[in-house]
Amino acid sequence: MKANPPATSGPAADFDASRAGPPVRAEPADLEPSPMSMKFVPGVIAALSMALALAACTTPQERVQQREDLLAAAGFAVRPANTAARQQALGRLPPHHFVQRTHGDTVVYLYADPLVCDCLYLGSQEAYGRYRQERLQQRLLDQQQQIADEQQMNADRFEDGAWDWGLWGPGFYR
Repeated sequence: MKANPPATSGPAADFDASRAGPPVRAEPADLEPSPMSMKFVPGVIAALSMALALAACTTPQERVQQREDLLAAAGFAVRPANTAARQQALGRLPPHHFVQRTHGDTVVYLYADPLVCDCLYLGSQEAYGRYRQERLQQRLLDQQQQIADEQQMNADRFEDGAWDWGLWGPGFYR
């Protein structure tokens, strides 16, 4: 392992060894990251960051509200569950899932929301098709944004061959 010259400026120059506590004995192998472990670090960091970002972005109510905005834009009609009979009927449907019903020769799609609006969305096959198309478009845009975020994160990676891992102690990067 190559010894690094003493730092004359920057954080290493400001380091006071008398306040650092007892020295840590480290073997050369402890100071060098393994090539295999370093390969996966950016991917793991990216995946964890994305999962945390997505989890922190929306609440269940917000996700339902976003879906309902798409339903209304696609042409679904909203019917409030404002009577006891409607409340009972709404309770018989699975919440936040589509149910297909046939009424005569007409296919109707139902979407029950007891959480946000306490209502029922009713739509035709055409409205359901527009909704699905819009959801697909939204997912594609979300994926494109995720790829752009990951590319930016990779572009921001710190690559400095002169970086001295030994200053920070062994073990944190394994």
